[in-house]
Amino acid sequence: MPAGPQLSPETYGPPGKEPTGIRVLLVVDMDLLRDALVTLLSDQHDMEVVADLKCDDNVVPIACRVRPDVAVIDVDQPCARGLTMIPELRARLPETQVVALANAKPPGLVQRALTAEVLGLVDKNTSAERLMSAIRGAARGSQVVDVNLAVAALSAGPNPFTPRELQVLRLAADGASGPEIASRLSLSKGTVRNYLSKVMNKTCARTRIDAIRIVREAGWL
Repeated sequence: MPAGPQLSPETYGPPGKEPTGIRVLLVVDMDLLRDALVTLLSDQHDMEVVADLKCDDNVVPIACRVRPDVAVIDVDQPCARGLTMIPELRARLPETQVVALANAKPPGLVQRALTAEVLGLVDKNTSAERLMSAIRGAARGSQVVDVNLAVAALSAGPNPFTPRELQVLRLAADGASGPEIASRLSLSKGTVRNYLSKVMNKTCARTRIDAIRIVREAGWL
C-alpha cells in the first residue's frame, strides 16, 4: 500500500462497507516504519488498515471519513505533533480508541501521552506481538500500557509549565514573532514577553531559542 493518504474508494472502501476486521488507522511520519507496520497489520487475519498517514492536518478529516476502530499514532519526537492531534480526534470520533507509540525518553512526552485520551501506550522497541495485543485490547476497550513507559512518566515529575506558557512557546517555536503571538492569542505584547521570560527563567535559558530546545528535549513541547 503506498504511503500517505490515498483517497480512492479502493483504498478506503465505500460508505457502509462491512469491515473485514479491526479497522486500523496508522499515523507515523517515518516512511520506512509506516510501510513496515502496514505490511505487518495487513497480514493479520483480524485487522484491516483503512489508511496510513503522516502526522499532518489531513489526519483528523480522513479519520472522520474512514472511521477506524483503533488509531495507532506515533507520538515520539520529532513526530510529537501526533500527540497534539489526539484530543481533536477523540472529540470528533469518541468511538475510535488510540494506541500511542513512544520511546521512554523524553519522559515528559511520555507523561503527556499518558494524560491524553489513549487506551494503549506501547514502547516502540517492543515486539510486534505486543503491538498486536495492544491493538486488539484497545478494540475491546482494554487499556494496555508498557511498564517501562509508565515508570518513565513517573520519573518526569510534574509539568513545570502552564498551558498558556506552552501555547506561547509553541507558536514561538513555529516561527511566530512576539506581535504575531499576541495577535493570535488576543494578548498584549507585554504579556507575551512575560510568558516567554517565565519560560526562560524556568529553564535557565539565555535565549528564546535555548528555551525552546530545552523544553522540547524534556518532552513538554
